Amino acid sequence: MNERNDAKPCDLLIEAGWVVPVEPAGVVLEDHAVAVTGGEILAVLPRAQARARFTAAEVVSRPGGVLIPGLVNAHCHNPMTLMRGVADDLPLMTWLHDHIWPVEGKVIGPEFVADGVELSIAEMLRGGTTCANENYFFPDAQGATYARMGFRAVVGLPLIEFPTAWAKSQDEYFDKALEVHDRFRGERLVTTAFAPHAPYTVSDESFGRIRMLADQLDIPVHCHVHETAQEVDDALKQHGMRQIARLDRLGLVNSQLIAVHMTQLNDAEIRLCAERGVSVVHCPESNLKLASGFCPTEKLSQAGINLALGTDGCASNNDLDMFGEMRTTALLAKGVAGEAAAMDAGRVLRMATLGGARAMGLGEVTGSIQAGKRADLTLVDMDAIETVPMYDVVAQLVYATGRHQVCDVWVDGQRKLDAGRLVDIDTDALKAKAREWQQRIAAIRPPR
Repeated sequence: MNERNDAKPCDLLIEAGWVVPVEPAGVVLEDHAVAVTGGEILAVLPRAQARARFTAAEVVSRPGGVLIPGLVNAHCHNPMTLMRGVADDLPLMTWLHDHIWPVEGKVIGPEFVADGVELSIAEMLRGGTTCANENYFFPDAQGATYARMGFRAVVGLPLIEFPTAWAKSQDEYFDKALEVHDRFRGERLVTTAFAPHAPYTVSDESFGRIRMLADQLDIPVHCHVHETAQEVDDALKQHGMRQIARLDRLGLVNSQLIAVHMTQLNDAEIRLCAERGVSVVHCPESNLKLASGFCPTEKLSQAGINLALGTDGCASNNDLDMFGEMRTTALLAKGVAGEAAAMDAGRVLRMATLGGARAMGLGEVTGSIQAGKRADLTLVDMDAIETVPMYDVVAQLVYATGRHQVCDVWVDGQRKLDAGRLVDIDTDALKAKAREWQQRIAAIRPPR
């Protein structure tokens, strides 16, 4: 009785059959609980101790569940969820130039972006994702939607060397970027990064300005780099050097760089990225679908490079399923390296959580289950036909678990998925808006 009188109040106590904190690496805590107050993780401790130490306003008990950090989608174009399947089975440049950009030019705007982000948030939450690294136009509409729906996001400030519906000139891109950054300064869940599209669509002058402003504002630079062999060959013809060498000459190969795809790398480039603290985001299923190439994840991991995982956009993937990406990452790495031990399950789960958070500058905020971090948490029901028996929790998560087994999700301590049901999201309204966009896009998309 005295123990209960001494118990401290907390908002939430989550009890799980297993807790996988990700940090420290390799740890699996059986029959543990996580205490949360004010959106912050207070403690991670055995369930019996947690019951004695805390008096919780709410207790969620899932003895057959695994509690993991909320998954971090470190590269996505979420408004493009409304273009899911619009131009499948095409090579990257044909897909982009002949299909995606023409459609975008006719429909893109704040309404398209907001509706696409809403739809993607619902999909991501149902799959256990609590944080996204966004790279698209109208970042003001993106950020407002993420903030309104209580989802953690880093919103990219786009830059490309041709006019779009977002901006007509280089100066306008930068002016608007700074306005959006200022708008979300201090926002609880939304931060910003510069998002130059790619070296083949951004000039030296623009990269120079980005480097200066990124240093001043202390924000990341999120960019497609070495995505295909073709663009590397084109860079050699146009600039006389590979893309990484050009970015290095411009001062951008540093710890602020989030380099996405990176399928075309030599050993010297891997060493350079390791020395400079570059983070690499692997998008395995998009790379496979567009035949872009194979990111050498095992080599990057062995070199000590921080690795993250992304889905890319639904127009090229075609989903936001981070469980699927984890399994594909592990299997593909083994095939590319010719080594069955390449990219083991523990490293892959780390890519999908803490690796992404660190790449995005959020490593002290999310990505692992530790006291003092924000409570971005995902519970996965492992008491399913597909995941019994279970001998290794982490291997089971990566190799056998589907996103349909996600049962509960919290972002910043706020419940977003309750026993598989989205909280405060009208799914019928989302689907109705998606179908309206489908009709508009179907009427204008270029013929195959």
